[in-house]
Amino acid sequence: MVGPGAASFGDEERAQILDVLQSGHLSRFGDLSDPRFKHKVFDLEREFAAFCGAPHAVATNSGTSALLVSLQALGIGEGDEVLVPGFTYVATYAAIVHARAVPVLVEIDESLTIDPKDLERKVTDKTKAVIAVHMLGNPCDMDAVTAAANRHGLHVIEDACQAAGASFRGRRVGSLGTLAAFSFNRYKVMSAGEGGMVTTSDPNLYERAFAIHDQGHTPLRSGKTQTNPSLIGQNLKMNELTGAVALAQLRKLDGILVALRERKKLLRSLIDDVEGVNPRRLNDDGECATFLTSVFDDRAHAASTAALLGVEPLSKTGWHNYRNMDHIRDHRTYRPGWSARSRFAQPGDLPRTDDLLSRSVNVAVGVTDNGLGSGFGITVRSTPEEIANVARRFSEAIRSGR
Repeated sequence: MVGPGAASFGDEERAQILDVLQSGHLSRFGDLSDPRFKHKVFDLEREFAAFCGAPHAVATNSGTSALLVSLQALGIGEGDEVLVPGFTYVATYAAIVHARAVPVLVEIDESLTIDPKDLERKVTDKTKAVIAVHMLGNPCDMDAVTAAANRHGLHVIEDACQAAGASFRGRRVGSLGTLAAFSFNRYKVMSAGEGGMVTTSDPNLYERAFAIHDQGHTPLRSGKTQTNPSLIGQNLKMNELTGAVALAQLRKLDGILVALRERKKLLRSLIDDVEGVNPRRLNDDGECATFLTSVFDDRAHAASTAALLGVEPLSKTGWHNYRNMDHIRDHRTYRPGWSARSRFAQPGDLPRTDDLLSRSVNVAVGVTDNGLGSGFGITVRSTPEEIANVARRFSEAIRSGR
């Protein structure tokens, strides 16, 4: 099971990898004036920032690291509250916990992204930030999220790990919040196997993010300088081989998105309209088009349809559902950075999220991932005939599942 990025590997990625291997220089740092140093990570950061419309980018070893770097760059720490939706991957919650902050869970709305109204209801005097997760490649309603955050003086971190290349109101994700985090793992729209990225428009936050990802060093044009660091950083850097693959993927990302959107449009047009089954709400047509998500009026109908397709509703998506975070909820292997009075949300605390996820079924459009209920569907390379067959099977399952 891979995503559209990994399914698009070809000569471009091979050439970039060979360029690095032949140089013998695998670290991201080197002398830019030395022709033997290929500076793939440096080029990736520069090109990715330009692609997103954000002036600054820091490449990391994973999307999880990108989230942690974003939180720590903002100075978020022990006892601070961070608002986050109940439908996201475990990494979003884990990054908050690793920052010693408190994840405060928020309902989702019909777009299956964070509900701006419930967000405001959850704000307290300890709230410092909101993580707006562009879930399933669909950007949040960033106008409403940003307006709510501004009313309460909160930072907005975009969790764009599933949404590289998506846009909202004509602007790419990664340029809409205070900072943004991306992932390049094997399921993503662009993939390097692993890897991540932080973007920001704030030069001070860029320097802090860079220092946190590299042992406290501050960035220079050549990549790094030995200074008296003011921050205790970590080693969360991307290496040149990962950067080489990601660079090739970035340069073909627009083409991947076109292929996904064309295939989703065709798939949707071929699926029978059935009363009581509707596509999930999209906040913008600039979504990645990696899933066709249907929301059923009746949860039993959703469950039976999913079973006929060999998948499960989104309520059964394991570590993408807040209900399944027992290891965080029970404080296994860590001591929480918050008081005993605070607690991670319990199953049932988000009734609207529970209801929506129990009535939602994914059909893969490029991202085949049983962990997201998308073990059935099409790929970025599917032919019109293959797409028509999937549409027929889905339509039959909807009718038979009643």
